[in-house]
Amino acid sequence: MDIPEQYLEMAAAYGLRIIAVAAIFIIGRMIIRWVNRLVIKASVRKEIDSTLKSFLSSIISTLLNIMLLLTMASTLGIQITSFIAILGAAGLAIGLALQGSLSNFAGGVLILMFRPFSVGDFIDAQGILGSVIDIKVLYTTLNTPDNRQVIIPNGNLANNTITNFSRNPTRRLEFVFGISYDDSIDQAKEIISGLIEENEIFLKDPAPMIGVSAHNDSSIDITVRVWVERVNFLTGTYFLNEAVKKAFDEADITIPFPQRDVHLYSHTAEQKI
Repeated sequence: MDIPEQYLEMAAAYGLRIIAVAAIFIIGRMIIRWVNRLVIKASVRKEIDSTLKSFLSSIISTLLNIMLLLTMASTLGIQITSFIAILGAAGLAIGLALQGSLSNFAGGVLILMFRPFSVGDFIDAQGILGSVIDIKVLYTTLNTPDNRQVIIPNGNLANNTITNFSRNPTRRLEFVFGISYDDSIDQAKEIISGLIEENEIFLKDPAPMIGVSAHNDSSIDITVRVWVERVNFLTGTYFLNEAVKKAFDEADITIPFPQRDVHLYSHTAEQKI
């Protein structure tokens, strides 16, 4: 029985399409694997966080596989226009529903790529002080000094000011000590300078700065700026505040309370008239 010529032509056309689809699949898979290797190598060179590295690799691989499937379907003669429209509408709906999460995801990508802080850093994030214990794609976890765990969305972190106290090896301490107008400024400065020189916590370079910063209503203010290593910030603060008070007491230098002079005037009855 002879096969009609139109069936032979149809079989030949579909056979060529199937061969083309197979070739596209094989080449496409090779390209996807090659792109994934490039992404991983680039991530290693840029020292991108492993969580973000695997996530980006997964996203890129998924998108490339979708493109490969659409190309194969188009090659077979399947109309994909309506399918692409459905995907676009679904993507828009998902994007609107997950708007907050997508903002946090974008913030997490920026944080993990540019690293304004790392795990172990002590930061001030929107008024919250704490040590970073975990950085995820969607949120960052801090441990506060009083041992509370705070979880902050990465979208908020990426769009607000962050103070990183752990990035620089040294920090500057600043104190303001008030003395009475009757006390000797030179003596007070000499006492403070001696306390700083005797304690190895305080760095000699940069040199400490001690000077009169204000004439207040009740006191002469002496401002002290001195540098310490980052780990000695609290130790230096506590030490100098206590040591200056004790040294001033021994030297009879007064740290005055806020005070106000009140002048009373008496008027006789004749003066009132």
